[in-house]
Amino acid sequence: MKHLAYLNQYFLRYKWRLLMGMAFVLLSNIFAVIPPKIIRNAFDLVKDNIAYYRMYDGFTLQTHYYSGFGKAILLFGVSMIVLALVRGGFMFLMRQTIIVMSRLIEFDLRNDMYAHYQHLSTAFYRRNSTGDLMSRITEDINRVRMYLGPAIMYTVNLVVLIIIVVGAMLRVNVQLTFYVLLPLPVLAMSIYLVNSLIHRRSEAIQTQLSRLTTLAQEAFSGIRVVKAYTQENATGAFFNHESELYKQKSLQLARVQAFFGPLMMLLVGLSTILTIFIGGMGVINGSITSGNVAEFVLYVNMLTWPVTSVGWVAALVQRAAASQKRINEFMNTQPDITSPAGAQPFALQGNIVFNNVSFTYPDTGVKALQHISFSLRPGEKMALVGRTGSGKSTLAELLLRKYDATEGQILIDGKPIETLHLHSLRSQIGYVPQDVFLFSDLVKNNIAFGNKTATMQQITLAAQQAAVLKDIEQLPQQFDTMVGERGVTLSGGQKQRISLARALIKNPQCIIFDDCLSAVDAETEETIINHLNTFLADKTAIIITHRIFALMNFDKILVLDEGQIAEEGTHDELLLKQGIYYELYQKQQAETKAMP
Repeated sequence: MKHLAYLNQYFLRYKWRLLMGMAFVLLSNIFAVIPPKIIRNAFDLVKDNIAYYRMYDGFTLQTHYYSGFGKAILLFGVSMIVLALVRGGFMFLMRQTIIVMSRLIEFDLRNDMYAHYQHLSTAFYRRNSTGDLMSRITEDINRVRMYLGPAIMYTVNLVVLIIIVVGAMLRVNVQLTFYVLLPLPVLAMSIYLVNSLIHRRSEAIQTQLSRLTTLAQEAFSGIRVVKAYTQENATGAFFNHESELYKQKSLQLARVQAFFGPLMMLLVGLSTILTIFIGGMGVINGSITSGNVAEFVLYVNMLTWPVTSVGWVAALVQRAAASQKRINEFMNTQPDITSPAGAQPFALQGNIVFNNVSFTYPDTGVKALQHISFSLRPGEKMALVGRTGSGKSTLAELLLRKYDATEGQILIDGKPIETLHLHSLRSQIGYVPQDVFLFSDLVKNNIAFGNKTATMQQITLAAQQAAVLKDIEQLPQQFDTMVGERGVTLSGGQKQRISLARALIKNPQCIIFDDCLSAVDAETEETIINHLNTFLADKTAIIITHRIFALMNFDKILVLDEGQIAEEGTHDELLLKQGIYYELYQKQQAETKAMP
């Protein structure tokens, strides 16, 4: 139960619902324990008066006696109906408090977990798969809800019912009560022995389910690659293998759980047999009445479902504990990158300084940057050029503070980046990532993602600046066209330009383009660059690219090679050096001439 202790904060939040639910459980069981007493009285009434009734055979008094006898039985019947209705009402209120409380906690827990996901650092998402994240926020929380609602409700009901029923039984006959309850310790020991098996197998099932979710998510996201390489059968066979493992683990758990039902029915049946046998002996020797035996049989039947539910509730609790343990692993994970205490929002000017910055990825140990130093004044433009894997994108991630530098210092407007308000920093930097991601939403909503308050006029202007307006106007519903998952219905160039428009509509003081024109043809590229020259006139800009944009006027160009600055200067200065930059430029020129 130590893992489920995390949920206590939610119980405190809804403590009044929980307390009212427990009160309704108590009241429903009080009215449940009265009918057996009525049955006892009715049974004894019939037994004691049937002989007197026969004594009046042939007398008119027998009719009056029968009428009074019938009225008494009718009163017992009406009382049973009224008590059943009252108990049903309290049971309804019991569910409306405890079960509704579980739904409210489920809602809060899922939202809290999603919000926590949002605050976790980029490194966390490198370590964990999307399928695992989804499994914990859906399947695991669903299992926890079963503990919050049904498991708690039935447990409270069982405890209250046992106290009330056993108390009523003891007041009638202590010896008979002892024999009736004799099988229960055996039941408790059985549950104790099997619980550990349920717990271990529940954890194994949840782990395998996460793997299945990840496989399905990857297969569906990469379905075009799967079809292009005709790997449908291979991926299907692999998924089938993993599904088979999940089935086997689930069957192993089902076998353990199936053991509970027959065992408990056997023990409850044994209690009924003991009740009739020992009770019958008591009736013979006169210590109890036959009505008491009937009353005890009803009590045993009242305990049947709560007792048989013990195994089911134990399984719910064990599976919830296994799921909550997985949830706690993520909820207890703290983000590596946070705003310092007391940091206030600020207005970004765009002065950027890298002072001997080095960075090594924490999970892989790869040294991405080594001793990088440069400075940019507000309004200056810089190009980062280099081969794949030279550290260009890593530099952008450091500037967005997705990671903190391993060595050295990054200054923004003269202040260390670690001391700045994180949300304020990122909200004032426009970023067009190398890996373009579009949401399954309308085109206009994908562009307005950079500025949720943008008007349609601003959205259109951003699309025009990104040279994607004509493409959008040719779509079936133009800006109201639904984009497929991850932009699957658009071309690579269209996705890049919509992503570019998303950054431009933000109108940030500092903007980073990470190889954002790689899928754009030369003519469109020239149009975009002409727009960017105007848009970036007073903004600090860093353009990361494999290609060389001679049409843009950069204040400086850095050439990165294996995480270090290999060359630095303007376009003309670097061409004169005839180094890496010169080689890249000559190669690009040759490719351009070779194109038809």
